[in-house]
Amino acid sequence: MSRLNYHHLYYFWRVAVAGNLTNVAKELHISQSALSAQIKQFEHNMDVKLFELRGRRLNLTVHGHRVLAYAHDIFSKGEELESFLRKGSISEKQHLSIGVLTTLSRNFVESFISPLLANPDVSFSLTAKGMTNLLNDLANHELDLVLTNLPIGVDKKDPLWQTQLVSRQPLAIVGPKVNRIHDSFPNGYQNMRWVLPGQNTEIRAAFNSFCATWQYQPDVQAEADDMAMLRLLARDSGALVVLPPVVVKDEIEQGILEVYQRLPNVYENFYAITAQRKFVPEVLLALLKQQIDPELIN
Repeated sequence: MSRLNYHHLYYFWRVAVAGNLTNVAKELHISQSALSAQIKQFEHNMDVKLFELRGRRLNLTVHGHRVLAYAHDIFSKGEELESFLRKGSISEKQHLSIGVLTTLSRNFVESFISPLLANPDVSFSLTAKGMTNLLNDLANHELDLVLTNLPIGVDKKDPLWQTQLVSRQPLAIVGPKVNRIHDSFPNGYQNMRWVLPGQNTEIRAAFNSFCATWQYQPDVQAEADDMAMLRLLARDSGALVVLPPVVVKDEIEQGILEVYQRLPNVYENFYAITAQRKFVPEVLLALLKQQIDPELIN
């Protein structure tokens, strides 16, 4: 019966994280050919292909991603054990690496991570990227969690991702408080200028349907997919904006903006995405439990 060679697994882990044989070989003080041979032997013994070459970069196969998840947990715990044996104690401080979609509302992100800010035993890092890069980093276990407002499809044959709906924010028409429209839509909205999310967003599609119901044609002055930019335009343009009020909560509290009208039964969903893995940090499990909106459960 074949037994797992942890020496080979360690070599695989280092190369999988770096994505480069040459650099890892230098760090481990062995030749590149010897390192390559060790990994090929590991693949042969386990009867599985872990890497595929694309250009000059090694890319993990589907099995490679799965093996990396186990290897990461094994050697992370090993490093923790080594620290305990050397120092007689293990640091109780845990670290989370969180990826954030570049266009996501910063107010939502701040609200989501607030429990971490109140916990002195936890540190965290935030990285903003596009969706493809975020999922790649999550698959490579460079990230523990991804926050996004974009749902992802799940391949039933390979359920790599775990997606949790953590919040659902109602959409609303928001504008300057000094020009508050008190009539119900579309009365009083003639000749108003609008700043809207881009055409390919779910928010824009929902607003277009809402306008079509009332046979209303908005005068669109500007479009933006980035919630941070929509927030600035809402504050400075004097136009009406469609977005979740949480995005401009500070401006609403300061009396600069006001919610004119909520859109009926229209929401923006916020998701927390994790990768399937054997070991999940306790601090991450606790954070996800805290962030579930009770209304979503009910």
